[in-house]
Amino acid sequence: MIFNSKYPDIKVPEVGIYQYVTSNPNKIPDDKTIYVDGITGKSYTFGEFKHESKKFAAGLQDKLGFKRGDVLAIFSSNQIDYPIILFGTIAAGGKVTMANPKYKTIEELIYHLTDPGASFLIVDPEFFEAAIEASINANIPASKILLFGDKEIKGYKPYRSILTCDREIEPINYTPEEAKSTTAYIVYSSGTTGKPKGVERTHTNVVAGLIQLITLDSKLGPHSTTMGITQFCHGYALDHILHATLIYGATTIIHSNFNLETICESIQKYKINHICAAPSFIHELVNDPLAQNFDLSSVDRIISTAVRLDDNLERKFHEMFKIQIIEAYGSTEIGCVLRPPGTIKNAAPGIISLNDVPPVYISWLLKQLFLLGSIGILSPNMKAKILSEDELGYNEPGELWVHGLNIMKGYFNHKEATDAVIDKDGFFSTGDIVSIDEKGNYFIFNRKADLINYKVIPFELELILLTHDAVTDAVVLGYYSEKEATEIPIAYVVIKNLYEESQSLAREIQSFVDEKVAPHKKLRGGILFIDKIPKSETGKILKLDLKEKLKNDKRIKMN
Repeated sequence: MIFNSKYPDIKVPEVGIYQYVTSNPNKIPDDKTIYVDGITGKSYTFGEFKHESKKFAAGLQDKLGFKRGDVLAIFSSNQIDYPIILFGTIAAGGKVTMANPKYKTIEELIYHLTDPGASFLIVDPEFFEAAIEASINANIPASKILLFGDKEIKGYKPYRSILTCDREIEPINYTPEEAKSTTAYIVYSSGTTGKPKGVERTHTNVVAGLIQLITLDSKLGPHSTTMGITQFCHGYALDHILHATLIYGATTIIHSNFNLETICESIQKYKINHICAAPSFIHELVNDPLAQNFDLSSVDRIISTAVRLDDNLERKFHEMFKIQIIEAYGSTEIGCVLRPPGTIKNAAPGIISLNDVPPVYISWLLKQLFLLGSIGILSPNMKAKILSEDELGYNEPGELWVHGLNIMKGYFNHKEATDAVIDKDGFFSTGDIVSIDEKGNYFIFNRKADLINYKVIPFELELILLTHDAVTDAVVLGYYSEKEATEIPIAYVVIKNLYEESQSLAREIQSFVDEKVAPHKKLRGGILFIDKIPKSETGKILKLDLKEKLKNDKRIKMN
């Protein structure tokens, strides 16, 4: 059964990214401030952004021999000139790949440069030594490496050295078919479940995602002051912060680091009213008393994504700050495809009651106090299907597949991986287990890959664990038991400082869960204490690391 969006289709402009983000639908003047450095106060107006990005594009072509289709890599933390480089490269007809400044090894950076075939590199001076070492291995000539900032380092010049005062490029135009097929960004996945893959996003992919975003969000506009608390190398920040700012005509405050005090000072100073962040930032606000020293009342709402937000954390945050949190659902490959109803223009308020929940789940909810994951409405212009062995109907949990112009072109140089997630009809496999009700609400349960023995949903057990008085964080994994000849649930648990690790506490927590679930869901692998659950900077649990740890954990005792 194919499910269509409950909202009317919208017209997707058949143009390139640069043409779309500078189309100025809100008629903002050229002297409107668009980007501001939260520390130095340096800024770009809309007019300055257009001039500088087109001058950079001209410099690439005239002084560095940049050609249409060339790949430019950016290796930098967030900074005010990042959009100039990014959109200047797009204007010149190039592709951009953004390396993560949090890479821990040179090998990670070398892979990121060599896999997409980057031939130009723009570097933050903070990472100069690592970048030069990696560039040598990636065969990027020194003449095609430039620096952020205004200082030359060991003969490497700042990017502004290629700008000329007398020429601005006419940005490359694309036919509708070219826009659909031409890659603009190669964005690398987080690699939490394997080696990072380059997600190819075409001009149309990005433009379609942006038109969906501005249609779904009724509050942002030229009056808004926004801030993103995640690195620009991630697809989420790329769309919601760098691109959307230009379409809305909003002002965006940019920070190179996300120190809590610095962020809170900026909120207070600039009266920021819209923030995009991962749950880890919300957790910091709740648990660090420092946040109470600042006036955060200007914030209307926070858009949370990357990982599921714990319901208890969300309630506590709202009690403390009275700020609305909206959870968005999506990924680098598909953008944002589900939003709560209350964020969509002309939609019903986003109030969830038991009347909204499929009857098959109500007794489960009441019995276990288990709130279904995320609830959202499918974005305009999109279709979905839910699969198990066959296509499923309403209120039948299965794997979510989605279809739309925002779906990635594929994984760069990974045809097998692409074919595994995009079917012959163009539907993309999200890997998430969901159901849909008759009103078009999608209920997100868990990752398909995380299911244990095809029946146990780890998130259900994790939520129960988090209701125990001693537990502050938890993750449930599958562990193959030779004794039982099957995969069984086992939990890593972080306990609060008031408690001490002991076998009796482990047994107590295990019994607490086992009493609330069916026999096949019991934590038969037991409870293992851990100081901290390893997570990425966006809050995703590094399950590969944990599974590797689990293989060698000598504490495992099968009951």
